[in-house]
Amino acid sequence: MTSADETPNSGHADPVGFETHDHAGCIASALSAAETHCAQAGLRFTPVRRQALEILLQEHRAVGAYEMLDRLRDAGFGSQPPVAYRALEFLVANGFAHKIERLNAFIACAHPGAEHSPAFMICRMCQSVAEAQSSPNRDGLGDAARAAGFQIERTVVEAEGICPSCAEKVDA
Repeated sequence: MTSADETPNSGHADPVGFETHDHAGCIASALSAAETHCAQAGLRFTPVRRQALEILLQEHRAVGAYEMLDRLRDAGFGSQPPVAYRALEFLVANGFAHKIERLNAFIACAHPGAEHSPAFMICRMCQSVAEAQSSPNRDGLGDAARAAGFQIERTVVEAEGICPSCAEKVDA
């Protein structure tokens, strides 16, 4: 099965986050999908969880827990750290968000509901993040794991570099 942002011949999804798109539509669609998924799965998509997801969807960059807490407080939710951490934990556990380990921050999942191994491209200049899909079982890591008798259950790839927009500024 291929997603809408997958190129026909590549087998890999194009990165989501650096391209120009209808951002308001992107946010509305993701929130609607999360609401539907939670309703079908019997999960509580509380107002604070919804607001946390909306905050993550507003920008294609990772948001730290304390920035999330500040933004939740500004939106009228509590100001204690567990408010943000519990909301983020729920979003990650249910596939609506990912933790970017390198930045100790969180980003909305570009492929919610899809079983995938995310690969993140992090711009070192503007801190924007794009998500693509990696295939750890079909590359050198997969070969090494098979040779060692190791079964890969989860991988996350994080690469740092320069996004197209910042590269244009550097080259100008």
